[in-house]
Amino acid sequence: MPIVGAGCDESREPAHAADRRRWQAGPVHRLLLLRHAKSSWADPGVRDHDRPLNDRGRAAAPLVGGYLRAHDLVPDRVLCSSARRTCETLARLDLPDSVDIEVEHDLYLAYAETVLDLVRETDDAVTTLMVVGHNPTTHDVALGLAGGGDPDALARLGQKYPTGALAVLGIPGAWRELAEGTATLDRFVTPRELA
Repeated sequence: MPIVGAGCDESREPAHAADRRRWQAGPVHRLLLLRHAKSSWADPGVRDHDRPLNDRGRAAAPLVGGYLRAHDLVPDRVLCSSARRTCETLARLDLPDSVDIEVEHDLYLAYAETVLDLVRETDDAVTTLMVVGHNPTTHDVALGLAGGGDPDALARLGQKYPTGALAVLGIPGAWRELAEGTATLDRFVTPRELA
């Protein structure tokens, strides 16, 4: 029933209806959150920033790269922590040369808000953005952003975020509008599932 004479424009839909339509239309952007693959603790004299991948990590990263290619999830842009283990993980994904890669020192030992600030600075022409980082931050970012999604993926994400795990989040609007609970968790994949 239209409201007449109350200063309302009955031709405009309520804001929540527009939000619902935007969610139903599917994500505008995709955010891929990748925790580095398993790293080595063999040399206690190596600084944390310089720890390499171990054999298991070197085997796991190409599996994740294959998954990205097989499921049309190859990112347009990657933000990667400057730590050796994240850079080695990224290299072993074997992404195409066309992917824009930025090694970002601020991602090493970053808090979740730092990661979100970097993501929000992304140009909207970037459809799929990947962040290669560390725990607990990667887990915190994924949990904070996921306002819904695949029930099984949400349940597994709530338990833990293993090394080499990948969360794929649908983002309904502009990168700069990214906020807590605004994304949908489409999938959560671990190297163990891909082996």
